[in-house]
Amino acid sequence: MHRLNSKYLLSLKHRVNPKYTRLAGIIAASLLVILLIGGYLIYAKREAILQHEITKAIITAKKNYNLSLKIGSAKFTGITTVTFTNISVVPEQRDSLLVIKNFVVSIKILPLIVGKLKLSDVILQNTHLNLTDIKGVKNFDFLFRKKRDSTANKPHADLAELSNNLINEVLYKIPDNLDMQNFLVSYSNDSTHVKLLTQATIKNGGLTSNLKVNDSVTWHFTGTMYPGDKNIDVMLYADKGKVELPYINKRYHAKVNFDNLTIKLTDVKHSSGETRISAYWSVHNLLVNQPGVAANDIVVQDGSIEANVVVGANYVSLDSSSVIHLKKMSAHPYIKYTLNPVKVYELKLNTGWQNAQDIFDSFPAGMFESVEGIKVAGKLNYGLNFYLDASKPDSLLFDSRLDKDADFRLIQYGKTDLRKLNGPFVYTPYEHDKPMPPHIIGPQNPEYTPLDQISPYLRSAVMTAEDPTFYKNRGFVDKAIRQSLITDFKEHKFKRGGSTISMQLVKNSFLTRKKTLSRKIEEILIVWLIENNNIMTKDRMLEVYFNIIEWGPEVYGIAEASHYYFGKEPSELTLGESIFLASIVPRPKAGLYAFLPDGTLRPGLENYFNSLGRMMTGKGFTQADSSSYGFNTVHLKESMRHKVATVDSAAASRMLNAPPDDDNEALPVIIEPSLPPVKKISFIQRLFGKKDTGVQKTAQKLKDEENQRVQSIDTAGKTKKQIRQEKRAIKQQEKARRQALKDQGLL
Repeated sequence: MHRLNSKYLLSLKHRVNPKYTRLAGIIAASLLVILLIGGYLIYAKREAILQHEITKAIITAKKNYNLSLKIGSAKFTGITTVTFTNISVVPEQRDSLLVIKNFVVSIKILPLIVGKLKLSDVILQNTHLNLTDIKGVKNFDFLFRKKRDSTANKPHADLAELSNNLINEVLYKIPDNLDMQNFLVSYSNDSTHVKLLTQATIKNGGLTSNLKVNDSVTWHFTGTMYPGDKNIDVMLYADKGKVELPYINKRYHAKVNFDNLTIKLTDVKHSSGETRISAYWSVHNLLVNQPGVAANDIVVQDGSIEANVVVGANYVSLDSSSVIHLKKMSAHPYIKYTLNPVKVYELKLNTGWQNAQDIFDSFPAGMFESVEGIKVAGKLNYGLNFYLDASKPDSLLFDSRLDKDADFRLIQYGKTDLRKLNGPFVYTPYEHDKPMPPHIIGPQNPEYTPLDQISPYLRSAVMTAEDPTFYKNRGFVDKAIRQSLITDFKEHKFKRGGSTISMQLVKNSFLTRKKTLSRKIEEILIVWLIENNNIMTKDRMLEVYFNIIEWGPEVYGIAEASHYYFGKEPSELTLGESIFLASIVPRPKAGLYAFLPDGTLRPGLENYFNSLGRMMTGKGFTQADSSSYGFNTVHLKESMRHKVATVDSAAASRMLNAPPDDDNEALPVIIEPSLPPVKKISFIQRLFGKKDTGVQKTAQKLKDEENQRVQSIDTAGKTKKQIRQEKRAIKQQEKARRQALKDQGLL
């Protein structure tokens, strides 16, 4: 074989024209000479080039960012090594941003030939990065200034190309060898000061570091770093105890700490218009305490994600091949965000069939207290599918379901026995996190009303308004949840909840009144357990619901409500009275605002009566009615009419149409101080320009009282925002008083 190859090469040599061989040699020699000459010229002129680039950098920093960049000295100390001393960066009229006493950097020659700047060795000594945000003035705000763009229609950036370049730029700036000594990062604002002093070394791919936090706690970053191979594996942990993030505590009122955090980058590939990033994150004993998340500590013992991120020209996605692990449970997420030509949001989550006990055991500690310790058998499978085209919000797709197999069953309840509502129990309502007098929900309480003693009109009205498919659904109505999401997206806030009667019952009976993410998820979980395991009948759920919900200020249960508003028993409620009571379920403390001082309903509610009445007619609950379904027959009992505030229609409408009173936040109580009688002037006096001095005096008196109330606000212990809100409330109340007097012709 070797002889055959030799003969082939020899014959090939004879076939190649010697002239071409000499020409190739000349070209190669010429290129080599050019490179040598170019290299020599660059080497000879390198100091001048360095000083020229420094001058250009100083001018650019000043012109584009208003930064004063100073460098004490800069010179080559090796073929590809530059040493800098006494570098400083100071934004105009701001605190000093950066000081570096000694900076030595070496670059790799071969990548430089093809235009890529890769670091070989870095020595960084005695550096201070000082970030300040004092009284709203930041010394780093230049980072957020948008550059002027003369192009009218700038094309969208290719995200795949951009992400690939960004990752490479970051990786190229990680040196093969690093010696970092005394790198201090400090951040200060009006209430916080954080310091991080770092010593770090990278040698032969091994990373070791010490980070001193606020001169008290030491963190460590250790692991391996091979940026050239796009392979990074590092772990963050504390010298003693946990890694705690002080800035997050101050900035977001959140306590976050963990034992250790692992971050891995295993691969980055760019091809076919996509950048694919393979990474891994894991955390051990992560503790989170944030008022919006939960009322207490949440602990994730072991959590990780194997993430496969795909970046396209106009989208970023987490591929479905990614896996989330939470103790014994795992799930495959799919998330995609498309930026243009329109924004599209996609989210999918699938667990596949898994042991139900493993799922319950994997819930973070402290997140769902009611089911902690629960014992179950069988398997569960959860699936979520969400799709929203921002240009077509009404076409939103939402499907969320938790399926059980035939063997699923409850063996033992957790901290809360979900069967307790099947018999008499004590219900304690809460107002502003304070317990109110407890109520016995059962025959022992004379105010307790069995379902068959509640007016059929009321049962039908409340179900039609709150949960039309109550007897058919399993605790959730996908259509209602979907419509809630559409409304929330259009309004850019959580305005509509989509809660069923089952969800409202669980919220009132088993959970705290704090608005937290964990409470909402726990509410959904308990409803699923009750509805899908026949723990309660629908009739029993409805009976308990009518007996525990709030119908007015400290008015709980339908018996109290019937007596409070109308002085009659629940079985005696008319169609009109039932529709009124159904109207106040979402905002019970606004009930009295629906009435005028004479005990009749405000005219603005007539449309609601007709709307709900027609819906009840369509379901066969009542007959068609041309007299507004009893609107004119509803009268507040006479003994309560003195409590009705004199409020103009606009103010009452705002209160009655306020967001649902999910957690019983009290509405403002409007008190009308007595005013002296105003003597009206006659038509003849008005005709001839007679001034109405009584009206003028009344108007001035109202103005004086408003100023006095504003000036007498107790500001002790209140924030500026709270004081502004109190002033605004006073002004609105006084405006309502003036409008009421105008409506009566007294002003």
